[in-house]
Amino acid sequence: MRIAYLALGLIFWSFSAAFALEIEDHRLFPGTGDRVLRIVSTTDLDVFEPYIFAFQDDRPEFSVDYTVVSSTTLYSAIRAGAQFDLAVSSAMDLQFQLANDGFALPYRSAGTETLPDWARWRDLIFAFTTEPAVVVINSASFAGLDLPATRQELIAVLRDNPDRFAGAVGTYDVRESGLGFLFATQEDRSSDAYWRLNEVMGRLGPRLYCCSSDMIKDVAEGRLALAYNVLGSYAAGQLAQDRSGGMQILRMQDFTNVMLRTVLVPSTAQETEAAGAMIDMLARLALRDVPGDWPLPSLSQTGAREPMGFGPIRLGPGLMVYLDSLNRRAFLTEWGNAMEQR
Repeated sequence: MRIAYLALGLIFWSFSAAFALEIEDHRLFPGTGDRVLRIVSTTDLDVFEPYIFAFQDDRPEFSVDYTVVSSTTLYSAIRAGAQFDLAVSSAMDLQFQLANDGFALPYRSAGTETLPDWARWRDLIFAFTTEPAVVVINSASFAGLDLPATRQELIAVLRDNPDRFAGAVGTYDVRESGLGFLFATQEDRSSDAYWRLNEVMGRLGPRLYCCSSDMIKDVAEGRLALAYNVLGSYAAGQLAQDRSGGMQILRMQDFTNVMLRTVLVPSTAQETEAAGAMIDMLARLALRDVPGDWPLPSLSQTGAREPMGFGPIRLGPGLMVYLDSLNRRAFLTEWGNAMEQR
């Protein structure tokens, strides 16, 4: 068996080199048999680990090979023909582009049919979480200040306290982060305050990140005063470990971006039956009414439409508007001018 796992490792690394994958994390979860379910994902390994163990409780004969990459790397790898059995991503627009362009296999079961219409698209993409974008702050950095509840109030706080926040604001580098690009473009469509906020942050010399988890950690450890548009699920996980009370989560009350974490079966998948079994398990957990011990929220924890009028970002062709090369280039140029002021 050890020889078999060594062979799997050699295959994995030769595959990684061939596709120039920038791997953030990787782990093989051994099963009792020789079959392997290969998953490529943007979800941190420690976050997705409970779902892998739950799958192996039902299907112990399967090893699970789990690779963590950025959303843009995942997108490029699937388009290049990388052989994974499941692709899990927080970048809904890139997932939709893959499915629309023929890089996903259809899957239908009694489990997927139970998902609400807004959580699936043409038996190709399936959502299993709803996760709001939030603002995370270091409490000490906001001592004596009124906490902002809207983007206009956040703009005022940052503008009026430049000495306090210079070099201490974090957000995504949307040129590299697929999730950051998704949140940014959706906010551009939804809020007149978006570009004004970018300009104010740009004057403060913001620190740009690839990932929510890195930003949240820097807030918790005092290197940042504020992280903008990070995943609420990751922030809640860090907050649960924060015994000092040094971190707070703010959900903007003017509107909230709510991302659907989605899964699809790549067209190159080999273990399609096992991939379907994992999707069914995720769909079942997506419909749970109580949080339980699962690290990611269910679909029901943020419903199809919230009282404020903002629900999950919609799965559909509208997601591809900003993926058009001209639209993307124009958006990134304007974003760069706002965020990287000289």
